[in-house]
Parts: sequence; structure tokens; C-alpha cells
Amino acid sequence: MLIEIVKLKDPITHQLLLMRHAKSSWDTGAPTDFERPLAKRGRKAAVRIGGWLKARALIPDQIISSPAERARQTTLAVADVLEIDAGQLRWEPKIYDASRAQILSLIRACAEPLQRVMLVGHNPGFEELLEWLCAGQTPAPRDGKLMPTAAVAMLELESDWREVTRASASLINLVRPRDLK
Repeated sequence: MLIEIVKLKDPITHQLLLMRHAKSSWDTGAPTDFERPLAKRGRKAAVRIGGWLKARALIPDQIISSPAERARQTTLAVADVLEIDAGQLRWEPKIYDASRAQILSLIRACAEPLQRVMLVGHNPGFEELLEWLCAGQTPAPRDGKLMPTAAVAMLELESDWREVTRASASLINLVRPRDLK
């Protein structure tokens, strides 16, 4: 389900890219959930999403990612495709197992010169945040999964980072790797 809902406003003020980590592997013998790596399918999906972002010049000023292994590997794969410098990556432990409110506090703490920020993390917090930011104006997917693994939601914010509230974002795109050719 590739959804393009509205055109971007000119000039772009603030954009938020929410990316759920790519598909992880359950059969690696990783001792904890935090240490689970990406599956082969997940590695391919992360690169595919990175290519989609690059083709649209959607290069984040900063990527803030959960340090969980599957999110870390997703972030590094996307950053590699986008040719993003390691200095633009921030590993944020608070994203792992975060609630909507915890993720929102990270967004509100973004520095003002940043225009486009990407967060890489986990459900259910990301789906809850997306629905809250868009005030329920998100599409109803046939499979019931708004943000399956490696999905990216591109949001345009109506305010600066500190003032993000419920219904203060417009969903521009919602893309899943399986929808890309």
C-alpha cells in the first residue's frame, strides 16, 4: 500500500519520517529481544526503502534510532544508501519499547535548525504516534497493519518541533517495501 495523500507545502518547514525497523529474525539464537538481528528479507527491505527515499531526495538532517539490533541494522542500511554521515546518526535508548508520549518527547527535543528528522523504532509506539499526530486521518490498511516492518510514514508538521501536538501533522506518504518495484 503506497499512499500519497497530499502535496507538500512550499516552503517545507518541518518533516518527520517515521520508520519501523525492518523484518527481524526469530531463529538466530539471540539471547534477548533487544539483540535480535534483521532477517535476510529485512536487510533487502531496508535497502529498498533507502532507495525510495534517495530517489525522492528525502535525506534526513538527522536519524534518531533505537539501538536495538534490528533497528540499528535498519538505520545503517538506510544511511548507507542515502550516504549519510555517521555524525547524523543518533542512537537513542528511549525509543526501544517507547510509548507514544516518550517518542513525542524526543521529537519535541529536536534542535530547530533541523528540517527533516527520521526516527527508526518499534511498534506499537510508532503506529500510536502516527495516528495521534494525524488525528485519526490515517488510512485503514486491508491487513490491519498501519506500519508493518520497514514501513515509512512521511509527515509534514504544522509547527516547529517543540510545539508538536495532536493533529499537528499531515500524512504525505506511507510506503511499505513490498509496494515498491
